[in-house]
Amino acid sequence: MSDPVSSIRNLGPASDAGYRRAGITSAQHLREMGPDAAYARLLSAGTKPHFIGYYALVMGLQGRPWNDCQGAEKAALRIRFDKIKAKTTKKDRSEIEAALDFLGVVPKA
Repeated sequence: MSDPVSSIRNLGPASDAGYRRAGITSAQHLREMGPDAAYARLLSAGTKPHFIGYYALVMGLQGRPWNDCQGAEKAALRIRFDKIKAKTTKKDRSEIEAALDFLGVVPKA
């Protein structure tokens, strides 16, 4: 049996459900994808973007506490987060429409 997503530092049981909706069902799968691709998939599945959630994931994959992210490193992660958010969220669609889009039910605009 593989370890759940919540076995990664900084991620809890709610993370298991969110990542499961995005098709990421294990810590190993998330590690293989990397933080940016995994977070993009999470957003595409309808999770609202949240910068702290993103950098907590990045820090957790490095085995670091979420609040270890500071200064220039945090600024660089903000740039990455903003790029992921811009690519994966559509301002003119609701969360349900984004989820249906992810599943291939709604044609891509």
